[in-house]
Amino acid sequence: MRIGYLTTLYHTSFILRASGKLDDLGIYAEWKLFPNGPAMMDAFWRKELDLGYVGLPPAMIGIDRGLKIKCIAGGHVEGTVLIGGSGFEPKEIAEEALAQFRGLTIGTPKRGSIHDVILRKLISNVHLDNDIVIKNFDWADFILDAMLDGEVDGGCGTPPLAVLASRQGARILLPADRTWPFNPSYGIVASESLIGESPSLLEDFLKLHEDACNLIRTRPEEAAMLINKIVPIIDMSFALKVFRVSAKYCASLPAEYIDSSLAFVPALKEMGYLSRNLGKEDIFDTNAIERVHPERHHYLVGQE
Repeated sequence: MRIGYLTTLYHTSFILRASGKLDDLGIYAEWKLFPNGPAMMDAFWRKELDLGYVGLPPAMIGIDRGLKIKCIAGGHVEGTVLIGGSGFEPKEIAEEALAQFRGLTIGTPKRGSIHDVILRKLISNVHLDNDIVIKNFDWADFILDAMLDGEVDGGCGTPPLAVLASRQGARILLPADRTWPFNPSYGIVASESLIGESPSLLEDFLKLHEDACNLIRTRPEEAAMLINKIVPIIDMSFALKVFRVSAKYCASLPAEYIDSSLAFVPALKEMGYLSRNLGKEDIFDTNAIERVHPERHHYLVGQE
């Protein structure tokens, strides 16, 4: 099974790579790293991947253009944060947070990524389209360097970016749950051929994926140790801080996750990314995850 993954630490890809549990089940996984979701979609087009960890907007754009993939599981929600340096003030309302960037530039991952889409929609909602410049980066890791060099004034990206930036005096200006409630930070997408031909293989994978989501949520120290095992440069304290920024992990696809994903459709159409309306059946195949995870979702456990 050829699996695409990103550098985002709270994705279960790191835990599954380190734990060896896929091997224990006889699942040979060939892992391929990508800088962003749109680049991963390009690999699906080239038929180089069977499965991938990705934010839903890039997948939806691919589906609209004819890519034969479906989202088969969740993973995390609310994984986009807005950050700025010490001269900026944290706010609880998007308009107040973004108003601080009038005449300034915000860095975010590649166009069509979930962070790019959320940022553009937030800016449009508060009518600051002509007042804020958005600069896109192929690798999210470059955003912090650009902030330090004065190339951009703030950033919009994942919790790891926020934690790295905090070491340089930056802070979160808009909490993750105030950007786009229950937004599909990432999910598991699979080719329709894999879904149709190997349902038992997918279920085995999703069981391990759910176990890893639970590990991050309930035993984060163990999860951090596994990440340190596979990426020694990442120390445990850093991983633990990343986990806590938006601690909403689960593999299920509840109505809230699906509805929030579908709310991206009009936004993506407005931005010219989609040519048509997409429905639940176009984007999701919930059969496998409903068998693996029939109980209530865990995204909000301990936070309700």
